[in-house]
Amino acid sequence: MRYTGVTSRGIITPIFKQGDDLVSLVSDSIVKAAENENFTISDRDVIGVTEAVVARTQGNYATCEQIAKDIKSKLGGKDMGIVFPILSRNRFSILLKAIAMSCEKLYIQLSYPSDEVGNALIALDELDELGVNPYTDSFTESEFRKLFKNTVHVFTKVDYIEAYKSMGKDIEIVFSNDPTHILKYTKNVLNCDIHSRKRTQRLIKSAGAEKSYRLDEILTSSIDGSGFNKDYGLLGSNKATEDKVKLFPRDAEAFVESLQKRMLELTGKHLEVLVYGDGCFKDPVGGIWELADPVVSPGFTNGLHGTPNELKMKYFADNEFASLRGEQLALAMKERIKAKDKDLSGNMESQGTTPRRLTDLLGSLCDLTSGSGDRGTPVVLIQGYFTNFASD
Repeated sequence: MRYTGVTSRGIITPIFKQGDDLVSLVSDSIVKAAENENFTISDRDVIGVTEAVVARTQGNYATCEQIAKDIKSKLGGKDMGIVFPILSRNRFSILLKAIAMSCEKLYIQLSYPSDEVGNALIALDELDELGVNPYTDSFTESEFRKLFKNTVHVFTKVDYIEAYKSMGKDIEIVFSNDPTHILKYTKNVLNCDIHSRKRTQRLIKSAGAEKSYRLDEILTSSIDGSGFNKDYGLLGSNKATEDKVKLFPRDAEAFVESLQKRMLELTGKHLEVLVYGDGCFKDPVGGIWELADPVVSPGFTNGLHGTPNELKMKYFADNEFASLRGEQLALAMKERIKAKDKDLSGNMESQGTTPRRLTDLLGSLCDLTSGSGDRGTPVVLIQGYFTNFASD
């Protein structure tokens, strides 16, 4: 009889550096953990490896000079504008430094009251108090500051308006939620939003932009020996040093398949593997949606396609099995689970089971397990994820 369901373990590993054999180091770390902490590796266990160590071992980095060269070649190097960058020193400050280096005059259009992932410039209530309509009203910096006296972020204590202006010599900031507003200042536009990027670009192009690019269209190939990402460009990058960023990893599919093969050789078990970045959850206090990467998982093995297919146990406990208790209830529930349809989409029996993709759920679990600081566990082993109450 089983007494536990899903377990998620952070696996302590060496500190990975460029050129390391990541497949060998990850597989050895998991096997050693199992041997020394007395747990068994099983078929369909899931290994999560954070995107940061994949990119780091690949050496997938780019300097400000390399980024600026690509942007200048595509947007002309004179005046240009950027639309909807997120407010993040880790995610965007070095990119902004490179963008400012690529042109003579830079216009930055910020959304308000917050950026795409919820980092607030101002409180939503302030808009109501001042009669500001965020869907129609646009502002210069001086107009914005006359209305909103305090633009210091409540958690980071950073005034992102001042911080972003300081990243170049000739930067002007405007505020609008209409992406075409930037065209009043320049016809050369780089839109920097993440999940809404294709729509934003479509609107800007339709409104008359002469040159229009997205962040995932910058550094899609190597510039002067830089790293690159053909699928996501600069999206998913993080600050590495004061003049260099780590890019989202390349060839993640090849990596996960290699690690899956290596674990089969070492253990005789068929595990699933994914590379994960940000989890897709929202902080209810700060209001920040954590997903600043373009996807939760840029690479995963075939067994992780799809969504869960689950019954809502409490629905049956309150309805069909309301008169049952104890062992009789448990047996009835197990039989009902074993007899469930292969696809419960739209069925009342599955309502409330949150039909998200497996990779989004697993990647979020991995991100919460490993953390983003000093736990030292960039690898996560999830066991029992594909079991249920009726599993032996």
